[in-house]
Amino acid sequence: MKQTDQQAEELFREQCRRQMARPLKDRIKYGFYRVHKPVLDDAPWRSFNSMAEYRDWCEANLPDYLGFKRASSLEPE
Repeated sequence: MKQTDQQAEELFREQCRRQMARPLKDRIKYGFYRVHKPVLDDAPWRSFNSMAEYRDWCEANLPDYLGFKRASSLEPE
C-alpha cells in the first residue's frame, strides 16, 4: 500500500514527538553520527594564513562529495 503525503507527515511528526520525549542526554548521544572524512580527519589540525589559502587547499585535496569545493569549480552533472 502506498503512503500518502499526509500519512508520511503524521508518521514523521510522531517520530519527532517520540524523540523529544527522550532525555536530553540521549538526544545528544544519538543525534550525531561520527563519520571518518578522508583527508580532513587524517591530521590532528591544520592552519592557514588566509581564507584564500584554505580554499585553495580544499580545491586541491578534498573529494567533491564532502562539499568543501567552490560552487563555481564543480562541473555540472
